[in-house]
Amino acid sequence: MSKFVLTNVRLFTGGADLTGASSKIEISSEIEDKDVTNYASNGWAEVLGGLASAEFSGEGQWEAGDPGLVDDVSWSELGGVGPWTIGPDGAAVGNLSYFTKALRADYTLGEAVGEVAPWTGTAKSSWPLVRGQIAHPPGTTRTATGTGTALDLGAVAAGKRLYASLHVLSVAGTTPSITASIESDDASDFLSPTTRLTFAAASAVGGQILRTDGTAITDTWWRVAWTISGTSPSFFFVSSLGIR
Repeated sequence: MSKFVLTNVRLFTGGADLTGASSKIEISSEIEDKDVTNYASNGWAEVLGGLASAEFSGEGQWEAGDPGLVDDVSWSELGGVGPWTIGPDGAAVGNLSYFTKALRADYTLGEAVGEVAPWTGTAKSSWPLVRGQIAHPPGTTRTATGTGTALDLGAVAAGKRLYASLHVLSVAGTTPSITASIESDDASDFLSPTTRLTFAAASAVGGQILRTDGTAITDTWWRVAWTISGTSPSFFFVSSLGIR
C-alpha cells in the first residue's frame, strides 16, 4: 500500500456506518514506559514496556433520528463497550482495517450560531488494537446462506489469537436472522473448513467482536460464513479479521 490522500476512510461502530458523517478519524496506540533505572544502568534511563492501550477519535457532521446516525448510536453506546472498525482507504475485501473492542468514553456536540452542527467523540480500547483485513464488504446485500472470500492471513501461533468483528448495518424482511461464523482451512478452496468462532444470531442492527482462545491454529486461510433465515430476509454487514 503506497502513499495516499485520506478521502475514503470508513468508520463502523456497533450497527452504524458513520463514514458519511465523519470528516476526521484518528487512531492512536501506546505502551506505558516504566522506569527501572538503577546504579547498573550506566548513567542512562532504563525502561520496560508496561500496559498497552489504543484510542479511536473522530469528528464530523451531526445527524439524528435513526439508529444508524451518529447522535442515536453515540447516546446508545456512551459508557458501553463494543466493536469499532476503521478502514483507512475503503472497505473492500482485503483492504487494510484496524479494529478493537472499545469503551465509548465521550461524546460532544454543538457549535456557535451559523456553524454546521458538529460531533466529536472517542473510544478507548479494552481489547488489543488489531491490524487486519476487511473480510466482508458493507455494500453487498446478503439474502441467503453463503460464504465470503478466502483470505490468506497466516497461521495463529500459540499465545496469539484470531480476532473478528461484525457490524450488522441493515436488516429487512419478516423474522430475519443471520448467524455469522469464522472458518479456517489449510487451502484456499476450503474443502475441509473448521469453524473457529460463531457470533450470536442477529435479527437487528448491532455489532459483535470475538477472538480465539490463544491455542495455536495451523490453518492459514480464513473466511466469513453466514446462515440466513426468515421470509424475504436481507442484510448488509461488514466484518474484519486479524491475528494478534
